[in-house]
Amino acid sequence: MKAFRAADAPARPADPATFSGAATTARLAADAAGTPVHVYRVEFAPGSRTHWHTHSGPQWLFVTDGRVRAQTLGADAIDLTAGDVVVFAPNEKHWHGAAPGSSGAHLAFNVNLTTEWLEPVTDVEYGA
Repeated sequence: MKAFRAADAPARPADPATFSGAATTARLAADAAGTPVHVYRVEFAPGSRTHWHTHSGPQWLFVTDGRVRAQTLGADAIDLTAGDVVVFAPNEKHWHGAAPGSSGAHLAFNVNLTTEWLEPVTDVEYGA
């Protein structure tokens, strides 16, 4: 058994090269030895969001607080609330962040993947 303590994973401001607006991230768990899964808690202030990006493996998002908006390229954005879950397939171009007018938080489970960060989500894309 291996325990990961939340107190050992302080929240840090999200990288402005990959996020728009105020957000924090905390890597809660990572175990490259045998279990290639990384778990992050991401908190989004109103209006904040990731940039468009892809992953080489699946990414699962478990919404824990507030409202989170997610969108894949070419599809309508969806709004999620606490208890909702969304999964992005490998290489699916997408973004996620706070739903308009709300803050939100999710746990991200990244399964054996690398992330390719792309362009920012425009205000028009975010509001659509």
